Amino acid sequence: MTLDHGLGFMIRLMLGKPQKPLTIGRVAKQAGIGIDAIRFYERRGLLPEPRRTESGYRLYRPATVVRLHFIRRAKALGFSLDEIVTLLALQDTGGPKSEVKAITHRKLEQIEAKIADLERMRDVLRELDRDCSGTGDVRGCPIIETLSGTPDDDSAGVDTLKIHREATP
Repeated sequence: MTLDHGLGFMIRLMLGKPQKPLTIGRVAKQAGIGIDAIRFYERRGLLPEPRRTESGYRLYRPATVVRLHFIRRAKALGFSLDEIVTLLALQDTGGPKSEVKAITHRKLEQIEAKIADLERMRDVLRELDRDCSGTGDVRGCPIIETLSGTPDDDSAGVDTLKIHREATP
C-alpha cells in the first residue's frame, strides 16, 4: 500500500507547518476508509479525539490521514486492533524497538500456525475430493459420510475433529 499524497504534503507534514484542519469526510476520502470506521477508531483509542467546531463538527489534523494509513497497513498484515493500539503507543512515545519486534514475532508465529492448520485442512479436503466420484445420489458420498461420522469413526482415515480443534482458537 502506498500513500496517495504528493511530496509537498509529506514535506509540510514533516516540517510541522500549520495546515488547515480536515473534516471527517475529507479525512475518510484521503485515507480511503469510511466515516464510521474513523469514529470507531476514535472510540477504540487508535485516533486522538479531534477538536470540534461550535456546531459539533469534528476537525482533524492532517496527520490523522497518515495514522489511518498506518492502521490500514497493520490490519492488512493481520495485527489485531489491540496490537495496533500498542504499536501506535510505542510509535507515539518512542518506545523500544524490542517491543515492536516482539509483537511482530508473535504475529508471525500465529500466522505460521494458521498456515499449518490450513495446509492440514487442504490435505483432508483433497483426500475427500479424490474419494468422491461426484456422480449419483448423495447416499454413500464419502464426503457426507466423513462429515457425519462420530469422533470414534475414522473410516476415511482422517481425524477431522482433530483438524477442527486445531483450526479453531
